[in-house]
Amino acid sequence: MKTLVVVSHPEINNSQTQQFLMQGAKMLDVVWHHVEGLEKIDVNKEQKLLMEADRIIFQFPLYWYAAPAGLKDWEDKVLTRNFIYGDGNDNLMDKEFGIVVTTGMPLKDFQRGGSENITIDQMMAPLRAIADRAKMRVLPVFTIAQFQYLKENQQMQLLIDYQRYLTQKYPNSLKHRQEWFIREFSDRFKNFDETNYSECETILDTFIQQKEDLEQLRSTIDLIKQGEED
Repeated sequence: MKTLVVVSHPEINNSQTQQFLMQGAKMLDVVWHHVEGLEKIDVNKEQKLLMEADRIIFQFPLYWYAAPAGLKDWEDKVLTRNFIYGDGNDNLMDKEFGIVVTTGMPLKDFQRGGSENITIDQMMAPLRAIADRAKMRVLPVFTIAQFQYLKENQQMQLLIDYQRYLTQKYPNSLKHRQEWFIREFSDRFKNFDETNYSECETILDTFIQQKEDLEQLRSTIDLIKQGEED
């Protein structure tokens, strides 16, 4: 599976969050594509990138309840009517579409009755509507709130969750999580050294927890079956 991460941030070099995510993406076989970093938007080239991808991720910080202007400009030029659906063109049909959005505010503020009185999903509705119109398969929104306040172990967990979001099969089942962890173990332990020991240890701990969850689920199913037989 080939993942394209379309990143929008006008000051990406000064963003601790985006730099962290970029390093996490580099560990994977994904394409990191920063729209504000383009000298010019070559529509044909951008559309070709989209068509070559199996999973397309839009990634950006939340600016006044929406994506930065750079992404909107890119959308207006690249996601043309004929490319999306006009004249019988379904260039993005059945591709997966996800959104990674970052915010400096706590998630509890983004709910009815909260200080923002609107949910993240509601704010992302226009982007998801485009994906629906293109007949793409829409993934749940991946929200990162207040990265600057996360402790090291929380950042490591975020890294794993983010990497899974970019490359793990969906739906997010126990089976697919296990497959992802096994694949990552095989790839990363080949180049194991002291510098990435902490990351590998966190992955291993998470994998063990997922495996235990699966075993517990199986035990529960067995008990239910025994009860039915009795």
